[in-house]
Amino acid sequence: MKVTVLGGAGGYPTAHQGCNGFLVEHDGFRLVVDPGYATIQRLLALVDAADVDAVWVSHGHPDHCADLQPLLRARALTTPPAAALAVYAPLGSLATLLALDQPNTVDSAYVLYNVADGDAFDIGPLHCTARDLPHMVPNLGIRISAGAAPGPTVLAYTGDCGPSPVVAELATGADLLIANATHPETVPEMRAPYLSSARQAGASAQTAGAKALLLTHLWPGTDPDAAFAAAAETFDGPVEVATPGLIMIL
Repeated sequence: MKVTVLGGAGGYPTAHQGCNGFLVEHDGFRLVVDPGYATIQRLLALVDAADVDAVWVSHGHPDHCADLQPLLRARALTTPPAAALAVYAPLGSLATLLALDQPNTVDSAYVLYNVADGDAFDIGPLHCTARDLPHMVPNLGIRISAGAAPGPTVLAYTGDCGPSPVVAELATGADLLIANATHPETVPEMRAPYLSSARQAGASAQTAGAKALLLTHLWPGTDPDAAFAAAAETFDGPVEVATPGLIMIL
């Protein structure tokens, strides 16, 4: 399984990188995970819009899903149009985004699959399990596995979330945990139930027995070295910070 970072900023894009976004590839299948603001150009530098096979969206905040809209346009407005794109997301989370365009522009460009807490489902060759994680809006973390038991490759992704034992459950034995790390050490009190620090992400990875940790959703202006150091204090495995173009082979 190959994971390419499209962006790793939280909240809004910066001059140097887009928001959350990852391209997951396995056996020729291409899954885009959380196409947030300003990830579409980096995605299209890697793969044609028509060659994306599916999209996973953890929740409806635009820094995690906004660039699904231009991706759908890029598929719908070509001649001939691309096949309908499989999109998986929590119920109702994409209603506003998918209503942005004039009627019939992208309506036939996607098939929407609503996912709920505890659902197990396949996206192409990838077996997935979704778990509810605490955030300001409904947010689903996802465990993605590929290959046969007893040794499948496992990727776990939190979306945005506050501290929860479910993160470690989702990432148990994972080859890689991609975790929310909005602040290095401490999340401001008002946001503490809904977002996590790099230190907390490291602790979750350690509890899960994950093999590696990738920190994402750093708030713009956050020092990535500080995030790395905070996570390394609680996790004794390899730590990376999501930066555009970073590739991890699992």
